[in-house]
Amino acid sequence: MLYIKKKIKNFFLVKFIKSFLLTIKYFFSKKITIYYPEEKTPISPRFRGLHALRRYPNGEERCIACKLCEAICPAMAINIKIKEDKNGSRKTKKYNIDLKKCIFCGFCEEACPVDSIVQTHIFKFNGNNKKNLFLTKKMLLKNGDKYEKKIMKARIADSKYI
Repeated sequence: MLYIKKKIKNFFLVKFIKSFLLTIKYFFSKKITIYYPEEKTPISPRFRGLHALRRYPNGEERCIACKLCEAICPAMAINIKIKEDKNGSRKTKKYNIDLKKCIFCGFCEEACPVDSIVQTHIFKFNGNNKKNLFLTKKMLLKNGDKYEKKIMKARIADSKYI
C-alpha cells in the first residue's frame, strides 16, 4: 500500500508542485536585499574587529604588562616583551598581534584587567602583504588614539548587557 502511494505522488509530481508554489510565494513577496556600499546593516555593540591599545586620559598607556592576553590567546597570535621602569612598574617593550593567526575570539579583551586591549568595530581593513597584517605596539596605540570615541560609544552601548 505504501509503495502505491509513493508511486502516485511521484507520477503527479507532488514534491515538484510544492517546491514550485513555494518559489512563486517568495517571488512576489517583498525583497530584503541590502545594497552594501550605499546601505549598511547595523553592527552589534559586541562586534569584534580590528585591535587597538588604549591610553588613560592623561596619555599614559593602560597596558600593565600582565601578559594575560598572551596567555589566553588560543591562536598564540599575541607576543609581548616586558621592560621595567626605574620606579619598578612594568610596561610593554613590544606588543605584537599577528592578524594572520588571530581568530578574533575576544578572549584577549576579556582577560585584560585594565581594559587596555580592545577590539574595535572597524572591519574594513586589509593587508596588501603579510607585513600589513602584523600589528606592532605603535600601530595598536595609533588605532586606540584614532578610534577612542568609537570605542567609548561601543562600551556604553554594550554596558547594558554586562
